Amino acid sequence: MTHNHPHLIRAPKDRFTSGVMANMRFVAQRMLLKSVVWSITRVSVQGRDALKGVRGAFIVVANHSSHLDAPLVMCSLPRRMGRYLAAGAAADYFHDIWWRRILTALFFNAFPIDRTGTAQKQGVSKKLLSRGVPLLVFPEGTRSKTGEMAEFKAGAAALSLSCDVPLVPVALVGANAAMPRGRNWPIPGRPPVTVVYGEPMIGLPGETPDEFSKRIRAEVRRLHTTGATPKGTA
Repeated sequence: MTHNHPHLIRAPKDRFTSGVMANMRFVAQRMLLKSVVWSITRVSVQGRDALKGVRGAFIVVANHSSHLDAPLVMCSLPRRMGRYLAAGAAADYFHDIWWRRILTALFFNAFPIDRTGTAQKQGVSKKLLSRGVPLLVFPEGTRSKTGEMAEFKAGAAALSLSCDVPLVPVALVGANAAMPRGRNWPIPGRPPVTVVYGEPMIGLPGETPDEFSKRIRAEVRRLHTTGATPKGTA
């Protein structure tokens, strides 16, 4: 049984799969979040054509250097892909205070990721993918302090292999310069940021999670280089 067909597993509707919640989230993301982020930065998006064949569950992986990262991905994906997208949020930060928990659920359909490395929360990720809910994961685990890309943890690659779902690589260019770690708001003057989508990736026969993860990171770095030369359309 493959897991990238959402109709295969029937489960009760909850906030991850509810159409009503998805519509509320769409309004929150596209009318509020996107309006703000796109007005205080100059966003260009490249590579969306690469996403045309993606159906069912998938995992978006991106470099992570700014609080702008999740809004940039969630608000630039085609609606059919972003409608139920759930973003992994650090359990020890976003899910410890009630108002943070509510806001991250509303805007990002967030699910808790345990970044301590005990992997107790991976069961949540697998259940969501098996129900057709796509995930947004930042494999570096935390925001880069310098903007330099850290090594990728192999969790997203392992999930892709075990659940038989494609990975969509994304490079976020300029987000760190626009809103570096430690700032609660982007720098003035509408700094440019670029979102670059790549072709979906799947594991090769016999490839280990570590090997796949290194390949994903290399692709995100390559996309980052191409996106550093502005040529996209907003």
